Amino acid sequence: MEKGKGVAMGRKWAVDFTDNSTASSSRDIPDPPGFFRTSADQDDSTVSRQKKDAEANWKSQKAWEVAQAPFKNLLMMGFMMWMAGSTVHLFSIGITFSALWQPLSALQGVGKVFAPYKDSKVDLLAPKLLFIALNLGGLALGVWKVRCIFYC
Repeated sequence: MEKGKGVAMGRKWAVDFTDNSTASSSRDIPDPPGFFRTSADQDDSTVSRQKKDAEANWKSQKAWEVAQAPFKNLLMMGFMMWMAGSTVHLFSIGITFSALWQPLSALQGVGKVFAPYKDSKVDLLAPKLLFIALNLGGLALGVWKVRCIFYC
């Protein structure tokens, strides 16, 4: 841009955004370092396969997280049962009922819990077995609490 052309004389810096060169194309500008142009067909198949693999990996990780979630509940329920003591009162009865009801309802809905992670590339057998085992452990904890309330 020439000095003084279309710009007030007092401004030192000015940028002209009008494109005066119609002959130049984007191919004249070199690619940035680390960027490589490849065929579009190869990129599409590679990218779609990578996306499917990444999605399967994500589903597998989330399935394991869901399978391990009852363990946290098991620890908290055990602590609450310990705090309730072995006497018969409203709080200990409520905790015991909750300790029996939560695993039973979770075991009834195993299919619904793992339905979002169902995929041909994801093996859900091991996470489901862990989920069932941890919920059976919670149920055993509830049965133990019932025994402690009435027989200890």
